[in-house]
Amino acid sequence: MATILLVEDEVNVSSFIKKGLEEENYTVEAAYDGATGLNLALNKEFNLIILDIILPNLNGIEVCTIIRDKIGFNIPIIMLTALGSTDEIVKGLEAGADDYLIKPFHFKELLARVNANLRRQLISDDVKSLKFSDVIMDIESKTVTRAGKEINLTSKEYRLLYYFLMNPKKVLSRYDILDNVWDINFDMGTNLVDVYVNYLRNKIEKDFPTKLIHTVIGMGYILKEE
Repeated sequence: MATILLVEDEVNVSSFIKKGLEEENYTVEAAYDGATGLNLALNKEFNLIILDIILPNLNGIEVCTIIRDKIGFNIPIIMLTALGSTDEIVKGLEAGADDYLIKPFHFKELLARVNANLRRQLISDDVKSLKFSDVIMDIESKTVTRAGKEINLTSKEYRLLYYFLMNPKKVLSRYDILDNVWDINFDMGTNLVDVYVNYLRNKIEKDFPTKLIHTVIGMGYILKEE
């Protein structure tokens, strides 16, 4: 079964989560501050990290950023926080988090997020590379090239492109993208998907003559050649 790193400074919350996950046959190692959590993440192998944002020593945003910088995007990270504003959510996602859960939450919801992120990771591990037009995604090295030129993507841009490449020539609604790339079901009240699609477009289309991601008015987006 998967091994999970839980970084949460509230002892009662940490004990509650740890006990629940262990009852689901997960192995859980707990840390109560950012520095300890970071040290464990960098020196031991985990299948998933649950990371609170407000932590002693290093906050969750800092920990997440360092993890992504040092060991890449292979480990799914779920952020927990009482900070539920859209700006705070976007900060966590831009730091490299894969998912976001606002306190207080029901354990069943956390468990569903854990299972979904681990499932996606297993799917990614089974696929070695994806290609569409002159875009190639190497799953093992987590690199993307277009016409031989390497494209540097953030964690969320990478997952967004992965979803497009897994569903070429299909119209993907904003809900589909939000549900499959972020696995988030809250009311954003913002154009988060549109913003990230534009980020991705700027990186994979800006210096190339052919556009690949097209807007389908009133429906969503589609990956296709012009």
